[in-house]
Amino acid sequence: MVGALAAGLLCAAGLAAPAAAAPTAPAPAEGLALTPPMGFNNWNSTHCRAEFNESMVKGIADIFVEKGLKDAGYEYVNLDDCWALPSRDANGKLVPDPVRFPNGIKAVADYVHSKGLKFGIYTSAGTKTCNIAGFPGSLGHEYSDAQQFADWGVDYLKYDNCNNQGVDAKLRYTTMRDALRATGRPIVHSICEWGENKPWEWAADVGQLWRTTGDISDNWGSMLSILKQNLPLAAHAGPGRWNDPDMLEVGNGGMTDTEYRSHFSMWAIMAAPLLIGSDLRSATAETFEILGNREVIAVDQDPLGKQGTVISSQGGRWVVAKEMRDGSRAVALFNESGAAQRITTTADAVGLPAADAYALRDLWQHRTYNTAGTISATVPAHGTVLLRVAADSKSVQHPPAVELGLDGSPLVEAGKKADLTSTVTDLGRTTAKRVSVSLTGPEGWSVKATSPTTSPALSTGRSLRTKWAVTAPQGTPPGSYGLTLKASYRSPSGVRVGSALPLTATVVVAPPSGTSGLGDLPWLSATNGWGPVERNTSNGESDAGDGNPITIGGVVYGTGLGVHADSTVEYYGGGACETVTAQVGVDDEEGADGTVAFEIWADGTRAASTGVLTNAMPAQALTADVTGAQVVRLVVTDGADGVTSDHGDWAEARLTC
Repeated sequence: MVGALAAGLLCAAGLAAPAAAAPTAPAPAEGLALTPPMGFNNWNSTHCRAEFNESMVKGIADIFVEKGLKDAGYEYVNLDDCWALPSRDANGKLVPDPVRFPNGIKAVADYVHSKGLKFGIYTSAGTKTCNIAGFPGSLGHEYSDAQQFADWGVDYLKYDNCNNQGVDAKLRYTTMRDALRATGRPIVHSICEWGENKPWEWAADVGQLWRTTGDISDNWGSMLSILKQNLPLAAHAGPGRWNDPDMLEVGNGGMTDTEYRSHFSMWAIMAAPLLIGSDLRSATAETFEILGNREVIAVDQDPLGKQGTVISSQGGRWVVAKEMRDGSRAVALFNESGAAQRITTTADAVGLPAADAYALRDLWQHRTYNTAGTISATVPAHGTVLLRVAADSKSVQHPPAVELGLDGSPLVEAGKKADLTSTVTDLGRTTAKRVSVSLTGPEGWSVKATSPTTSPALSTGRSLRTKWAVTAPQGTPPGSYGLTLKASYRSPSGVRVGSALPLTATVVVAPPSGTSGLGDLPWLSATNGWGPVERNTSNGESDAGDGNPITIGGVVYGTGLGVHADSTVEYYGGGACETVTAQVGVDDEEGADGTVAFEIWADGTRAASTGVLTNAMPAQALTADVTGAQVVRLVVTDGADGVTSDHGDWAEARLTC
């Protein structure tokens, strides 16, 4: 039942069209967002800070033109929250902040339009927007605000979900749809209700895109969690009706360039809106290279409008395939794990017809190869290989695809020899000739081949396997170090091809004997769904060190790890450890919210798990036998209901070696 305030809004100003408005069932907006919208939104880079102003917005429009982003397909320059004053004027109109926008919003929109671009704005389907300052929302003012936006020349409205007074979501967003249509101006309606009411099930005729998740943050764990929530919704996407996993974080500095390429690749294969969230006035060349990759953009913008579907996802090795209008398939080989992994599929598995050979285009290398049907690559940690594959008998004119790989543990103890084996495998229909391989490491490391490094020829499916002895010098500090595996070969026509695979070796320290608190031990890697993993406190919020005492069911614990689903923390066991013990549960800091599940993995085997735990449950004891494991992995998942408030605690977590 709608509450008293909400009912008043419905009846008073509200959600019904004024008498002079358009008919009650206006015709649908035709031709809007037939491909996923592309553009810019300031929120991820500026939030409500002072640098969000007219100068910034105009500067972004200039850069779109100057840097070729407009020509690449980026179209919308959108404002987010904080553009208005906290109060409406005497006539109930929204008032632009005169400090941020001294010439008003229409002047900014006119400038953006003068560049051949489109202009977007923000408000909320509530009494106020989401910012703590309390800027006015559009609930109860839909027709007036929509007309004001149209008069200013707005082309795109992001419509948020804060302070909604409990009014039914479908009613709120449908009313704004009708208000936008009543203006007579084509305005894209971006529904930002965070997936709370499953808009993919009802919003296809309400807006052109809908958020499927909560807000993204500029870290790997957040991006990964949102990706996993959006991928299963592929059947609901199509021209003019897109799943929106939130804006891009590429270039904001919280992830590596490898992770940003994965972010961009996976948003593209999901046919997601591509809204740049970094301040392009200070962006690096690498950021522009990622955002401007037209072959990746073409995957996102394919007019067939299919969202990629998951073919497989075992062990963090994801294969996602997207049908393209020309009959080809875009294929993402995505590695969510912290170590390089071989990810493989076939042309048949991704939906291509039987053929003697296939053209395989690497969209980041910008090279074309031929394959006999195997689609495979060793993908670096957190990396993505994005391909476009098509049945093509003429593809044999291109060099054969060759896969590089490295077997053996990349974990190295300083001063001790590690044995690794490289592989160079011909995936093509044609023969790779005069094949050679090399492996290099950091200066001062010993990297020696102990078996042949060349082969005169490799036919389809055959491999050159080379053994290597790798030693980090005694005293090498723990951490990650780069190795590079390179192969060289010639196609049947004599074209020389070079290929390189960047890899990571991690110098580790043997775990101490006895029982140690995991909150005090160094980890190999840590990913988290919200902010960083915290040592000996709860997760807290998004900043490092902002946790509270670990508390489960009113019981306070002095040690452990505070995480937020989805989370993975890896420790080096070195084959010397025996057990992991912990008291686990949902931290009290989120009140009654939060559902999580805990898992302990010994290398590739799940050694213990809890099932789904809620905030109402006391801490549960969890013990795992990790005997002989090289890597011990602590995993927290979201309980299969989304990640809102999923603060998990590994209280009194201990490792015995």
